[in-house]
Formats: sequence, structure tokens, C-alpha cells
Amino acid sequence: MKSLLSKTSAWLPIAMSATALIFTLVWLAIFGIVRSEDEGMAAHIFQLLMGGQLPIILFFAIKWLPQKPKLALLVLVLQFIAGLIAFAPVYFLEL
Repeated sequence: MKSLLSKTSAWLPIAMSATALIFTLVWLAIFGIVRSEDEGMAAHIFQLLMGGQLPIILFFAIKWLPQKPKLALLVLVLQFIAGLIAFAPVYFLEL
């Protein structure tokens, strides 16, 4: 599995989810929960990080699922879990 995780299309979505989570937590620590009509810069950066993963994940799935289905599926599950963790603060804090 390490050989497949070393591929950029495998680890980049996980790193992007981690970046989105860290960015959200740091933003909340500095500015707190701010409710406004406009989403703001933090929401746009979060959306770019999370939405930018989709083409990378799609590329990974198309390339590696036919070649190494079990390992590729495990990496896709890791990517999905990383995305869920990144969305957790947004969901639970209703941001």
C-alpha cells in the first residue's frame, strides 16, 4: 500500500483535506464563529481545497482501480475519510 500511497494522486487529496481542516481550525481559533450573509474568504478557500480534490480523486480511480483494485479502494476510502474529517467542523458548528 505504501507504493500506491507514494503516488501524487493518492496522497494529494488527503493533504488537501488536512490543509482544509487545519485552515478551518486556525481560522476559528483566530476569528471565532462569525455568521454573515457573505460566505467570506475562509469558506471560499475551504471550497477550493475540497472541490479541487474531485478531479484528482477521479484520475486516481480511473488509473489505479483497474490495475490494483483492492489497494486502490483502500486509498479511496482513506481519501473519503479525510474529506469527512475536514467537513466535520463545518457540519457540527453549522458554518
